[in-house]
Amino acid sequence: MIIQPKTRGFICTTAHPAGCAKQVESQIEYVKAQKKIDGPANVLVIGASTGYGLASRITAAFGAGANTIGVFFDKAAEGQRTASAGWYNSAALEQKAAETGLKSHSIVGDAFSDAIKEKTIELIKAEYGTIDLVVYSVASPRRTHPVTGETFSSVIKPVETAYSNKTLNFHTGEVSLTTIEPATEEEVRQTIAVMGGEDWRMWMDQLLEAGVLADGATTVAYSYIGPEITHPIYREGTIGKAKNDLEQTANKLNDLLASKNGRAFVSVNKALVTQSSSAIPVVPLYISALYKVMKEKGLHENCIQQMYRLFSEHLYGNNPATAESSSLIRVDDWEMREDVQTEVMKRWDELQSDNVLDLADLEGYRQDFFQLFGFHTDGVDFDANIDPSVDIPNLV
Repeated sequence: MIIQPKTRGFICTTAHPAGCAKQVESQIEYVKAQKKIDGPANVLVIGASTGYGLASRITAAFGAGANTIGVFFDKAAEGQRTASAGWYNSAALEQKAAETGLKSHSIVGDAFSDAIKEKTIELIKAEYGTIDLVVYSVASPRRTHPVTGETFSSVIKPVETAYSNKTLNFHTGEVSLTTIEPATEEEVRQTIAVMGGEDWRMWMDQLLEAGVLADGATTVAYSYIGPEITHPIYREGTIGKAKNDLEQTANKLNDLLASKNGRAFVSVNKALVTQSSSAIPVVPLYISALYKVMKEKGLHENCIQQMYRLFSEHLYGNNPATAESSSLIRVDDWEMREDVQTEVMKRWDELQSDNVLDLADLEGYRQDFFQLFGFHTDGVDFDANIDPSVDIPNLV
């Protein structure tokens, strides 16, 4: 079949296997061209199929020569419906790992469930022995608690008061005013339950109890802070409440892992185009302006560049004191530079539909969005017939 992008709001409902494979190959080639990382031997990435999770797995495998396990919840192709991008990404990664002689396995299922945690532990015991690094990069709108059975749904809302600001329809280029009503206390509770640190802690508790964490093991989860312009909808909103819980969990995990000389971090990363960020009002317009400024200043980084810098300079670099505190690492330092933010805010005040192409990198945003699903990728014939059914090697 000929696969073309089909969008519904901030979601692309199709994905291209050859395009996704090309994107993965490009990330691998970038990492292989960098200085080798003296890092972990066996790595578990929870939420491993897209974005920062995928880039983390690629960096560990092809930058440090690590064996990797990827846990993710993606769907295979069915009839005329393509697989999800994460499925194609993982298939391509597994193929490249096999060609390189790296051990790797993929586990598909609900990372929030006890069943997937148990399955992962069984695999570690059988094939890996112990894990040196656990990356937690789960992004999901819902979570069913494995003990209580309650299903939680997250929301993207401000807290206490409504928030109004500019937003962008990146498909049409229209800049408009949006108003988001505040979340209820119940919505805040449920968002923390989905996006906070409880499941990360459950994973670490069970891995530790099972005896599959190596001495000195590291774990890291990902967060975002951003500028004041996005704080009401992000850092001070429902998502921010969940991220605060995530960061508090890192401190608790440091205490938990102390007996094994382990450590836990939250890495605060740069704003990038992801399926999650595309869903947050105001943020796509901010990212478009940020991209324009950072590219002009030669500071722009994509996912794989951010993760290589995190691994090589912070997690496994010669200067571990680059962490801002005992558990927080700032890899958003270039984004938050005063000169960058001053210029972005200057443009923000001027941004309208008729000048968005001049003041912001709308085309760059669109390209990054479609590349998440394998489209708009150089070297791929999107008019060619292609089989959407792709197997993932080493699928457990």
